[in-house]
Amino acid sequence: MLTNSDGRCDAPVLQGDDYRSGVYQLHFHAGDYYRARGVALPEPAFLDVVVLRFGIDASQEHYHVPLLISPYSYSTYRGS
Repeated sequence: MLTNSDGRCDAPVLQGDDYRSGVYQLHFHAGDYYRARGVALPEPAFLDVVVLRFGIDASQEHYHVPLLISPYSYSTYRGS
């Protein structure tokens, strides 16, 4: 799934029967993102694909998984 120009998904990643408790991974292709915007990255890039592994409890209504990123660092948290 690709994010929109604001960096968000236009629809939930998991819906209906697919939304269940478990451990999931999101792969953010940060190197491709920065290269497409003309950012000069070293080869290999310090951060190329950022993998976030997290668990969800399906009894919760929804989850936001923000990724704040630069070419050399990132942070994430459970958003509201």
